[in-house]
This record gives sequence, C-alpha cells and structure tokens, in this order.
Amino acid sequence: MHREPRWISVFPFAVSVRASAGSPAESVTAAGYRDAPLCLEPEGQLPLLTRAVVQQLGPLLFNQGIGNRHGGIHQGQTSGSTGMPVKYLQTDLTRLFWRVLTLREHLWQGRDFNGKLAAIRSNVERGQAQGWGAATDQVFQTGPAVSLNIREDVAVQLNWLVAEAPEYLLTHPSNLRSLLRLAAAKGVVLPGLQQVRTFGEMLPATTVARCREVWGVGVADIYSSEEIGVIAFQCEEGRYHVQAENLLLEILDAAGEPLPPGQIGRVVITTLHNLAMPLVRYELGDYAAFGEACSCGRSLPVLDRIVGRRRNMIRLPDGTEHWPSFPEDRWAGIAPIRQLQAVQQTLETVALKVVASRPLTPDEIVRLQQTFADMLCFPHRIVVDQVAEIPRQANNKFEDFVSELD
Repeated sequence: MHREPRWISVFPFAVSVRASAGSPAESVTAAGYRDAPLCLEPEGQLPLLTRAVVQQLGPLLFNQGIGNRHGGIHQGQTSGSTGMPVKYLQTDLTRLFWRVLTLREHLWQGRDFNGKLAAIRSNVERGQAQGWGAATDQVFQTGPAVSLNIREDVAVQLNWLVAEAPEYLLTHPSNLRSLLRLAAAKGVVLPGLQQVRTFGEMLPATTVARCREVWGVGVADIYSSEEIGVIAFQCEEGRYHVQAENLLLEILDAAGEPLPPGQIGRVVITTLHNLAMPLVRYELGDYAAFGEACSCGRSLPVLDRIVGRRRNMIRLPDGTEHWPSFPEDRWAGIAPIRQLQAVQQTLETVALKVVASRPLTPDEIVRLQQTFADMLCFPHRIVVDQVAEIPRQANNKFEDFVSELD
C-alpha cells in the first residue's frame, strides 16, 4: 500500500515575450509572434534546431536574463555518446518537473514505497541511502535505496543483488540482459524482486520476456535524455506516454513533414519550461513512431516504437536503410556467447564482435554468419571477430548495432 503524501505543491506560472528596440525579441516579433500561444502549423514552422547547431552556439543559447525567477541555474553536459556532447542549462523549476514526472511514473506503476530500491548505473558508487531520492523523499516515506556502479563485473553485480534482496532494480537494458544471462546459467533467483526499471537504451521485447522467464517480474522502461529530461514512460499496459505537460514532441519525415501513427521518423522536441536554455524544435537524434490512443484511458500522446539513433540503422549496398533486428533467441543457442555487437564497417561488411566462454568452432562461425545474414537482410560479408570484451561507451551505455558509415 502507498503511504499518503505529506505534501504536494503545484503552482501556475506564465511567460510572455515583449519586444524592445535592438533586443533579440525583435526577431520574435518579426517572425509573427504577438504575445500569443505559439502554434507550429506547417505554413509557419520554425526551423529545426540540430545537435550540431546547439553544440556550435553553446553559451549563446543561454538566457542571461532569467535571473533567479525559476530558482537556481545548473549547467550540465551530455555524455556525448554520438561524439557530440551538448552543454545545457537547467533551473530548479525544470529539475522539479523531472522529479514530479519520476514520481508520476512510480505511481503509475503502483510501486510499494516501503520496498528497497537498487540502482546499478553510472555516476554512483557502492552505497546506501535512507530514501529513494529527490523525487520521493519530500512526498513519501520510502524504504532504503542501494547503489552499485555499472562498471563492476556482472558476477559481482549479481552477488550484490542476492545480498541486498531489493524489491525494485534500476539499470540499463543491456546490463539487465547480462544479469539475466548469468542468473539463468547459475540458477540465481531474486524471490523478493517485484519489478525492474530500465532507462538510457532501447529495451528489446526479448529482454522483457527473458526477465519474466528468469525472475518472474516485468520491466518498466523510461525514455529520457540528459538535456531534455523525462520524455515518455510506460503505463501499466506497457505503452509509452509522452509527458506532454512538459514538452512538445513531433515525429517528422526526411522532408520535415509530420508523420501519422505507425510511421517511424525523427524525434523533434520543444521544451516548455526551461527558460534558462529554451530548446525549440530540437532534433534529438532519435527515431520513433506515434501510436494510437492507449486502452489505459490516459490522453497523453503515445509512442509505439522507439528505435534509437540513425547510427543504429543498417545501410544496404543499394542505398536502402532499415532498422536491424536480431533477437537473442535466434542466435544465443549457436554457441556459448556472453555478449555480441554487430558493427557495420563498410557497405559490404558487417562485423560481429563476439565475447564467448571458449573459442568458436568453424561450424559455429558459419552458423552465426548465415543466421545474421538472414536476420539483417545483408547480402554481403558477415565476419565474426571473437574478442575478450566489448567495452561500454563513455556514458556506460551499450548498443547492439552500430554503423561506422558516415
């Protein structure tokens, strides 16, 4: 049962833009803004703001005039998983929205705040806290939280989870997959675990199914970015709901036109409350597809698919591109593989980086090549490169497929 909140404070605020001679607001007026709600109709669309432009402009995008009207101002930088880190500002208000939306996600999932929350992620060390964190500590009394850095060996992580016996686990999907693989091999169960929460990477359906098979619990995923905050998360039906009170999300085709539900396109976001660094029609770099209304009854926009960045697309020699799919259950039984990553090196070559518990036999290599050629619809060379390890990126995330093409 949830404990009643001690307090919840919600307050309205309004923002208006006034033009004065010689000020940047003159360009706003020239663009047709007349102190009225901004409308992004096709005939009056503002240009897209790319990551490259944000990186190039840097502090020029910072609003020097906001002062302390939205609390303190905090500077951060994305982890640069694409090689293009972005510096950004947040205010106390935008951080409040992040916490409120995190609390909403807890409530949607019906979590028992008396339980223990375990987090295996970057930017933390092994430790324990009395509460779950800023999103809950001022509203609910919760059980303890424990943390472990994701760089710890997976065997160490699994032993730590057995010792801590949490009700909830927060980690990246790829790390969850490694934990499940080792737990299945060793017969390790977590009888007190109620749910796993994932973030930061694409969550494959096979990982969700595997979690139910090995540990008997479901997975709830969160879609977010460092410079934006919470973008969407799942309801009890497993559908991703865009947190539209905090941002405007568009799905656009290559020509910049909006796409109907079911069609994958570029994710473009306008933040609504971060006046320290407004991001208007910011092309995040991700690809996703809208979905139809959810049966849960919530009216927030729905994302049916979140498929990652363009570098996660495979390009065929004829110039066509598609999102690769290679479910683990199609290849895991070929050999004792602990980790695998597919890398498109050229238009004619895809390399499979494989970490296995022993050298692969010639027959296993041929079967892997044939299986991946079929799954990837790739007509040319599939090479197998057996390696000792596949390191995570600088941000401690892991991608199953990466294209090295320009």
